[in-house]
Amino acid sequence: MSMAVHAPPHSLIERSAVDLAEAIRTRQTSSREVVEAHIEQLQRTHEAINAVVADRYDAARADADAADALVSQTADPDTLPPLHGVPCTIKEAIAMAGMPNCSGLVSRHTYRSTENAPTVQRMIDAGAIPLGVTNTPELCLWIETENRQYGRTHNAYDPKRTAGGSSGGEGAVVGSGGSPLGLGADIGGSIRLPAFFNGVFGLKPSPGLVPNTGQFPMPETETAALMLTIGPITRRAEDLMPMLRVIAGPDGVDPYARAQPIGDPDDVQLDGLRVLLSEDSSYLQVSKELRAARLKAAETLEAAGAKLEIVSFRSMKRALELYLAVLKIEAGVSVKDLIVAEGSTPMTLLRGLRRKGPHTRALRLLLMSEWLTGKMPQGPLTKSAAARAAFAREITDAIGDGVLLHPSHPRVAPRHGQTIGKPWLLTATAIFNLAGTPVAQIPLGLNERGLPLGVQAVAGPGGDHVAVAVALELERAHGGWVPPPRARA
Repeated sequence: MSMAVHAPPHSLIERSAVDLAEAIRTRQTSSREVVEAHIEQLQRTHEAINAVVADRYDAARADADAADALVSQTADPDTLPPLHGVPCTIKEAIAMAGMPNCSGLVSRHTYRSTENAPTVQRMIDAGAIPLGVTNTPELCLWIETENRQYGRTHNAYDPKRTAGGSSGGEGAVVGSGGSPLGLGADIGGSIRLPAFFNGVFGLKPSPGLVPNTGQFPMPETETAALMLTIGPITRRAEDLMPMLRVIAGPDGVDPYARAQPIGDPDDVQLDGLRVLLSEDSSYLQVSKELRAARLKAAETLEAAGAKLEIVSFRSMKRALELYLAVLKIEAGVSVKDLIVAEGSTPMTLLRGLRRKGPHTRALRLLLMSEWLTGKMPQGPLTKSAAARAAFAREITDAIGDGVLLHPSHPRVAPRHGQTIGKPWLLTATAIFNLAGTPVAQIPLGLNERGLPLGVQAVAGPGGDHVAVAVALELERAHGGWVPPPRARA
């Protein structure tokens, strides 16, 4: 297992967004140089990973020139916005003016957004320069990024393996060095799994902290909407909190977004922090290498003064049933309804299940599951949904003001197709959408095959800064993101 500490990066495609912004403000480099370096990396790796599905490279170059002109005209560089001149990428499911917003649905392929989602606009207002939009699974409904419109996205470290989903394009782009930070969204692991599989950082923020306005598709009820959240995917931990502060806050449109205080990771004292290690929580036994990586992370925190505790969470094994029940009852719209709403022909089960039709195998299985679930008595589903609050209390009471280190997935990035039809693989991540807790996904080096290891740091409600503080400490000790060979070529 490789967990070596790496020297501070000097390449423009390895530095943090915060570092790049400072270098641009102080004229150590230019926005144009930074943007060109990332465009070159995206173009060089595109064939291998297929992550950017629509680019705005020429417009980004013009934006970079404008950013550099503003630097030269500004007497006090500290007045420039925090991400001034830094490139970024955006999940295609989040609206950006002039860009497609079909989430892999073929019948929506001609659609172009007419305005920016609030989170996209806030990134731009903070000085970030979007390079393009990135791939998702069809309708963002699975943890492998593939659809009939854009094709399949590959892992940044091994093209035979999944990039995760639904923010798989973002994970692959950031993991390959093509962007210092990206905007993703998470309803069951859709930020954290791509971040884990591609060796970078991700943050699922506290519910309601970031507005969901401008996403497609969107759940329609409060419970399901609060399980979904937009958040950061970054190659360096120090970018998580600045990016969260940029995109957080109500927008006057999303009825569930509300003003909430955001703590400072610098105020978190690791000395005395309760660090829980979950046991008895997985359907599948977590691999030996991932258990070892988590233990190494726990020992690092213990060396900083944290107090370790082992906690049995058997209830997590049935939490996926609760999660799926809540989505079934609370989402407010079915997969079939979404397809019908965006299509031009009537939708039947047989039409949707055609192997040579416009839908992927993953979505065909979801359609079949939805149809079968509709034939079942609804009583058990309702009881499961009612148990959500009790489960959330159990998790948050156990964590308190500490942090839980929990496996991200039973294995490192699987080969393509190995997760299809296996909903239990969502358990390790989806349970925390159900519980309503903030979670940071933290890379922990590479295994002997050169694939990323990692762990989730789960904090109590409102403890986003606590999870980020743990990410910062583990990055300091273990090196964080390790550029894959093609990123260094």
